[in-house]
Amino acid sequence: MARIPKVLHEHINRAFPENVCLVATVLPNGFAQVTPRGSTMVFDDEHIALWERGRGSTNENLRTGSKVTIFFRNPQLRADGTLPAGGIARFYGTAEIYKSGAIYDEVWRRLIQPEKDRDPEKKGFAVLIKIERAEDLLGKPLTLQ
Repeated sequence: MARIPKVLHEHINRAFPENVCLVATVLPNGFAQVTPRGSTMVFDDEHIALWERGRGSTNENLRTGSKVTIFFRNPQLRADGTLPAGGIARFYGTAEIYKSGAIYDEVWRRLIQPEKDRDPEKKGFAVLIKIERAEDLLGKPLTLQ
């Protein structure tokens, strides 16, 4: 299990709208489905969460146990040396879906207002991704504090 470096927590949580995280899932044909998700947030040191409100193939393919990759890029973090390899961090993990309960409620509570505004009837669901690997652009483990 990997940890999400604390120095990146706020950068990921504030990535919308300039540096929205890309979320990748695997389609049944083996190809990757990559899509921006403004709802991406750090839930805790070992989990990234998002609110899934889409209606396309990412939504269809997200199930408990799905493998997910999160691609985060912030050029300013390259400039300041936090993430020198392109200002990029990649996170690999396994999804858990929540359609009710405490985690569902907490992800909604933390969700940024523009994303809540896009799902006023709260038809989406929470996704908690347990991070198994965190690395930089060169594939080296993130060892930031």
